[in-house]
Amino acid sequence: MIRKPVKKSAAKKSSSTRPAGKKSASKAPAKKAPAKKKVLTDREREIREANAIANSEKKKKVTKRPKKKSSASETSSLLQAIIEGMQERKAHNIMVLDLQNIQNRVTDYFVICDADSNTHVNSIADSVMDYVAEHKGEKPYHSEGQTNGEWILVDYINIVAHVFLKEAREHYNIEGLWGDAEITLVND
Repeated sequence: MIRKPVKKSAAKKSSSTRPAGKKSASKAPAKKAPAKKKVLTDREREIREANAIANSEKKKKVTKRPKKKSSASETSSLLQAIIEGMQERKAHNIMVLDLQNIQNRVTDYFVICDADSNTHVNSIADSVMDYVAEHKGEKPYHSEGQTNGEWILVDYINIVAHVFLKEAREHYNIEGLWGDAEITLVND
């Protein structure tokens, strides 16, 4: 068996390639060049900022909608008070959708009306809340849409009042979505 000669010093070989006048460096690991930072576009920066804000806010607790125990006469008188509050401010096309016979309903009744302007929408919604508070002593469980003034929802748990701007009512077509409900048109 023939053996090949082994080179004894690799340092001698590397020193021959070294330029003259430079001292040999200790055998420390070579430092990597710093990675270049990615330049963010304005859109990417906006998205990161929005995500940071969204992640920093507290998460909303999901709560179940409460069930309101009230008799048929109490519900009927609340329904009448909501309608009278709408009529007090000249709401148009008032309809009552009876959802009690629908299996996956969110409430017992929807009361829907429309108005001529955003100011009129806000006025009708305020009238409903004031009239019900004055005559029935009830405050809404939830209300929303006051800032926009196109669709204001006033939730009394068993009855939800929807006050629409006329164009928004045609667009969302709640009567069509809940087509299985018994619909009653209230005379103006």
